[in-house]
Amino acid sequence: MRIRSLGVIDDAVVELSPGFTAVTGETGAGKTMVVTSLGLLLGGRADPALVRIGAKSAVVEGRISVPDGASAVVRAEEAGAELDDGALLISRTVSAEGRSRAHLGGRSVPVGLLSELADDLVAVHGQTDQQGLLKPARQRGALDRYAGDAVAVPLAKYTAAYRRLRAVTTEVDEITTRARERAQEADLLRFGLDEIAGVEPRAGEDVELAGEAERLGHAEALASAATSAHAALAGNPEDPEGVDATTLVAGASRALEAVRSHDPALSALADRLGEIGILLGDVAGELAGYADDLDADPLRLAAVEERRAALTQLTRKYGADVDAVLSWAEEGSARLGELEGDDDRLGDLTAERDALRAELAGLAAALTDARQEAASRFAAAVTEELASLAMPHARVSIAISATEVADGGDGVVVGDRTVAYGPAGVDEVELLLAPHPGAPPRPIAKGASGGELSRVMLAVEVVFAGTDPVPTYLFDEVDAGVGGKAAVEIGRRLARLAKSAQVVVVTHLPQVAAFADRQLLVEKTNDGMVTRSGVQVLEGEDRVRELSRMLAGQEDSETARAHAEELLATARGDG
Repeated sequence: MRIRSLGVIDDAVVELSPGFTAVTGETGAGKTMVVTSLGLLLGGRADPALVRIGAKSAVVEGRISVPDGASAVVRAEEAGAELDDGALLISRTVSAEGRSRAHLGGRSVPVGLLSELADDLVAVHGQTDQQGLLKPARQRGALDRYAGDAVAVPLAKYTAAYRRLRAVTTEVDEITTRARERAQEADLLRFGLDEIAGVEPRAGEDVELAGEAERLGHAEALASAATSAHAALAGNPEDPEGVDATTLVAGASRALEAVRSHDPALSALADRLGEIGILLGDVAGELAGYADDLDADPLRLAAVEERRAALTQLTRKYGADVDAVLSWAEEGSARLGELEGDDDRLGDLTAERDALRAELAGLAAALTDARQEAASRFAAAVTEELASLAMPHARVSIAISATEVADGGDGVVVGDRTVAYGPAGVDEVELLLAPHPGAPPRPIAKGASGGELSRVMLAVEVVFAGTDPVPTYLFDEVDAGVGGKAAVEIGRRLARLAKSAQVVVVTHLPQVAAFADRQLLVEKTNDGMVTRSGVQVLEGEDRVRELSRMLAGQEDSETARAHAEELLATARGDG
């Protein structure tokens, strides 16, 4: 990672070991900025107070190696990101005004996308993150994750049945609670459909009637115009001396016919005159027929207007025109069928709901059995780890219970009890700790001190190692409140965890730092800033000096140096 203008860090590069990296330094030197930086890269909240005073923005850039085909890679590529030689390049910028920008694989992306990737990339544990382990829902999730397919398979079936049950229950409730509204809707639909059926409109009928009404309303004018036009074309029998178009065109045609053989051009004109004569005859005939067929019957006009009025009543209520009215009737009929079938539908849904409840009860029981089996193995494994973390007499157990619901309450019957259920089953899971013989098992929130909680947390993570797909763990002083032999064992266990995952630990304990594959020292310059050279990889004598400072506060103390060298030798011997 490269960190710029974040907190006390001016400009620094942090290169982490593929195995176990320990980050150390004086209190207030900026060690936790490493955790904060990684949190920003993984979509954490952008606090403008993190921006160094005088800077316009803070920038964190990271290069995270990811295996091909990993879900994080798939999701990143879907967002348009490109991998850089098998690694994701992530950057996050936080302005002093509070604005935040994120880039992934060279593309600008929503910060929320980084949060989506976080669960597949890094597990962050700090003093505040331990509080998550105190929540029963998180403890159930941890147990399920440990159990693997033994729980995942029945849980997937349970979740599918649960979702269907929720959907069916919602529909039953809707039909039941809206019975009156649905009855009113059915009555309105019946009235409308009956009204439309009584009129019996035909598709396009309103357009046809409008045209007929227009003709009937102007019948006399139309007949007079047609008669006059016919007379102009074909002549008026009552006026033998009158000149008409047909006679004139016929005369012109005869004049040309006599000489057409002498000139092709004139012959073509003669043909065209012949065509005109034929067309005039056709139009004259149609005009005569139109005038004869035109109905000026006022009774028919009245009938048309009456029909149009009936159709208008429908179009005012059910659609812009008759076609829209017919469409409304089709949809209304289908909807009425649904409403009238509610009783049958309600019966079918109720039967399905009862069947789903029974199925859910069986799946919940199978889920509980799988969790019980995994719980005993999980508790035994964590207890064994605690014995190696200077808690030899501590015992961890997992209580799995269910909450009964009163008669008539929403629950499923498991065994002879009606119990509450949710999307993850009926089980309430709680991690219990008995720190010493004779102590009753108590929830870890109440039965563990700060140091004990840190060790329980670490024991849980070590047990998860190898089964958890997360490639990187980050611990921020989870060893607080621990010292002596317990601190050595914590270092040893973190080194074991680092054999199957990348482990980054911010620590103040030399016993823990000695087991790291790489130790980074964060130190301020004289002006109180951490510069690029302020994050050093410690090797050889420099590492001994830092461990001596952590042990005794004196880099040059011979006793502290001897102890530091002994710690390193112990750690190398374990390796």
